[in-house]
Amino acid sequence: MNTTTNHSTAATRIWLVLVVLTVLTWAVGESHLGGPAIVALVLATAFVKGQLVIEAFMGLRQVRALWRIIMFAYLLLVCALIGLGYAVGLH
Repeated sequence: MNTTTNHSTAATRIWLVLVVLTVLTWAVGESHLGGPAIVALVLATAFVKGQLVIEAFMGLRQVRALWRIIMFAYLLLVCALIGLGYAVGLH
């Protein structure tokens, strides 16, 4: 296999993981499950999906660490703010 085929295979596998995670979060939503543990699970899933997209499909796996750290921090901040909004809404 050449490099292009390996990259395509890896991208396909990552895409399939993203689809599976999306279906799982959709199933959680359709089952009307709730509570802090479910919200944490869904946010963790969103974080993992975002990280996969950033590294694999935005091509940041091959750039300097600074750009990966910036995107990681941004994604972490967004998920944390959503979680905080949920926690504040509980009280």
